[in-house]
Amino acid sequence: MKNLLIASHCIFPTSDIVKTADFYERKLGFKAVQYLDANEPHICLYRDTTEIILTRTNGQHVIPNRELYGYGYDAYFITKDQEKLLEELINSNVKIIRKIENTDYNNKEFVVEDIDGRWIAFGIKVG
Repeated sequence: MKNLLIASHCIFPTSDIVKTADFYERKLGFKAVQYLDANEPHICLYRDTTEIILTRTNGQHVIPNRELYGYGYDAYFITKDQEKLLEELINSNVKIIRKIENTDYNNKEFVVEDIDGRWIAFGIKVG
């Protein structure tokens, strides 16, 4: 019998995990749980059935994928009701990079920028 993958978590290194966690709580609706006294200090961010793990960069600047590689998001969350979520994030004054569109790879998605400059996409396959 084949072993199945059942979930994944984004891991975001950041220079200030407390500040980044606060942004995700206040602006993106995540709940933060701190493990700052662990051997590897981190903060877990939860929203619905998703999780992001924040770790320390040891003072290094966060470089988003699009800057490192010329394109690409730093995370992609699957969601069915982009209109409602986009409205929520606009009301929270989150920086919107791309409003809802159908992509050339058959996804309906929108993109926001987090406090560290990462581009986070929210979308779903439409075709």
